[in-house]
Order: sequence, then structure tokens, then C-alpha cells
Amino acid sequence: MEKIWSDKLKTRFLKYVSFYSESIPFVEEFPSSERQWDIAKYLFEELKSIGLENVTIDDNAYVMGTLPSNLDKKVPTIGFVSHFDTSPDFSGENVKPIITENYDGGEIILNEKMKLSPEEFPELKQYKGQTIISTDGTTLLGADDKAGVAEIVTAMEYLVAHPEIKHGKIAVGFTPDEEVGRGADFFNVEKFGAEWAYTMDGSEIGELEYENFNAAYAHIKFHGKSVHPGYAKNQMVNANTLAREFAAQLPEDEVPELTDGREGFFHLTKMEGNVSEAEIQYIIRDHDMEQFKARKALIQEITDEMKAEYGDHRIELDMKDQYFNMIEKVKEKFQSVEIAEQALKDVGVTPNIKPIRGGTDGSRLSFMGLPCPNIFAGGHNFHGPFEFVPLESMEKAVEVIVRIGELVAEKD
Repeated sequence: MEKIWSDKLKTRFLKYVSFYSESIPFVEEFPSSERQWDIAKYLFEELKSIGLENVTIDDNAYVMGTLPSNLDKKVPTIGFVSHFDTSPDFSGENVKPIITENYDGGEIILNEKMKLSPEEFPELKQYKGQTIISTDGTTLLGADDKAGVAEIVTAMEYLVAHPEIKHGKIAVGFTPDEEVGRGADFFNVEKFGAEWAYTMDGSEIGELEYENFNAAYAHIKFHGKSVHPGYAKNQMVNANTLAREFAAQLPEDEVPELTDGREGFFHLTKMEGNVSEAEIQYIIRDHDMEQFKARKALIQEITDEMKAEYGDHRIELDMKDQYFNMIEKVKEKFQSVEIAEQALKDVGVTPNIKPIRGGTDGSRLSFMGLPCPNIFAGGHNFHGPFEFVPLESMEKAVEVIVRIGELVAEKD
């Protein structure tokens, strides 16, 4: 990529990560945090400034725009989608990126106590000689998914500046609250107007994904009975003990840190309380629908058994589905995958096709009528202080977007 466009991409990404746009789980408001409006409004103005048409921002902070076709024939309208919120798993406030140019293959010092080391993160070695953008160890970076946003906007600006590159109509959309599983809640698929789209929300360079977890969450509350511990025999009901008993009945080896590939898990994300009140939260994941249903059934079974033993009033379960495996819908427009795979190859990137151990906005959008495979955005170690992204990976993602537009234009 020409230096001018590489510089535009880097500057744009650094601007985006300066916005504090962390989402908040388990709240009714949408978007879940008022701070997401800041970057949404910025993107709204930016899309207009680079020359896109029909640029809108709605009451739920969704930002959309279109690049008109420059063809004299009709081809499918396609889209690109990314989210601008960051994960609540680690602070996204006051991000201070470190830029390491011509990376020498050694350690990258983040701060006095933390470093990015190829011994701990061997994937660093493949980026020797490249420009690495990392955190300073006090926040996440936000490459998930502000790298994707920057890549899409830069690709659209590039196509506007190069009308000799033929393409059909391309829609772009940027969403809030993906990190808390609600990014597609109010996405207007009909307004977006694409036959299929791509989320630019994958990790390392080369990733192309069209399978993902089926996902649900479970929020369990326990109500105890507090009595002076000296006189508690046959009187006290310790809510913390109930929570511990519940957790102990789930398989110890079916957790994120002990599973891989298509293996599912129960992930305990929160446990807190006292004698009177306690709560635990799980996310439930599995690629296989029947196993997914069995996991939810186990949560319900444990709840029912504990209610029978301790009383209905002692335990409350709130369990809801979040998204499903997109392959069921993507296969209906499988040309979307074939075109993306060809685009990767055409720009010199080896496709790495694998199931997502997670989800994207595309998971739900696929079931809303917008088949949506996922393409790499280039980052590593998302949701934590060791997050980094090579600038060259982001450049390749821009090239992939442009090439997809060309390939669709070549269709009869």
C-alpha cells in the first residue's frame, strides 16, 4: 500500500482508539454507555467527508453509508460492518498506544512492569520488520474492532479517490454494543440494503470465518438467610455457599482455558455476594446446536434441583440466547465466502479458514437476513493489556476489502 494510504490508515486508527467507547453488560439502555455516541457522531461526519452517500446516524447510534456503484451493469450490493465499542473485560479509557516501527523481533516494553515478549506471545515473531501498535499495559488497545472500522473507512476513501477501480454499490455499517452481545439488536437490515456483508472483526491476518459459537448467558441470583454465626445451626442459609454449590456441579474441564477448536464451555464471568445475597454469571458456548441445548438444559436442571432442596425463593435464573452459528445462513449465499477467499489470495494473503471461538455482529445479522462471514482485522490478544495490531496486517485488510469490491463487479 502506498505510504500516503498507510499513513491515513494509521492516523485514522489512532484517532478511533482515543475515543472511550467501552460498552456495559446487563443494562437496559441502548447503547449501553453514553460515551459510545462520541465515536458514532465522529464516524457520521467522517463518512460524509470522504464522499459516501446516504450517510445516517439513527437513535440507537448505528452509523450507515453507501458507496454508489460505478458500473453500467447490475451486480449484488454488498456490505462491510464493524463495531466501535470496546470490551468491558478491561479498561478502554485513556488509551495510550505505543508504536514500534521496524520491530526487531525482541521484547516490546509496555511499562516498568509489563512487556510483550515473543517467548510468551510467539506470534510476534512473524511480524519482524513491521510496525506494531500496542498498548502501554494500562488499557486494552481497541483493535477489536476499531481496526476493522479504520480498514473499512480507509477502503471506501480509497475507492472514492480511485474511480478507475470498478465496483458495485457497497454499504457500510458501524454498530455499538457488539461486545455485550447486542450489536445487532436494532440493526436495520432492510435499510442497509445488501445481499450479503462481511464483518471485519477477525483476529490475525488471513482469518476467514463463517462458523461461530451458539451463545447464551445465565445470570443466577441466590437469596440466603443471615443469622449470627454463633447461633446459625439449622437457621442460616448462606447465599455464597449456594453459589459455590451451583458452580461445583458444572464440568471442571469444560471451561475456556481448557478447550479449543469446536469444543464448547461454561465460562464463569462473575461471582460475588455475601451471606444474604449472591450472584454468579456464566456465558455458555458451543458450535454444535444439540450440545448447546444440552448445556442450557444442565444449567436449568441444577437450578430446578437446588430449588427443590432449598425452596423456589432461594434461587433465580435468567438465561437467554445471544446468537447462533452463522453457517446455517451463510451457506445460502456461499459465494460470499468464495469471493472473500479469492480476494485474500489475490492480495497475497493465505486464507486461514476456521470456526470462530466467539461471535460477531455477523452471527446475528446472518439470522436477520444478512449473511455475514467474518474477515481478519489484524489484531492479537483482544480484551486485555497485551493487545496489539501490526499496521501491515491492517493494510492487507484494506486491500482485501477493495479486491472483494472488484471481484463482485466482475460477476456476470
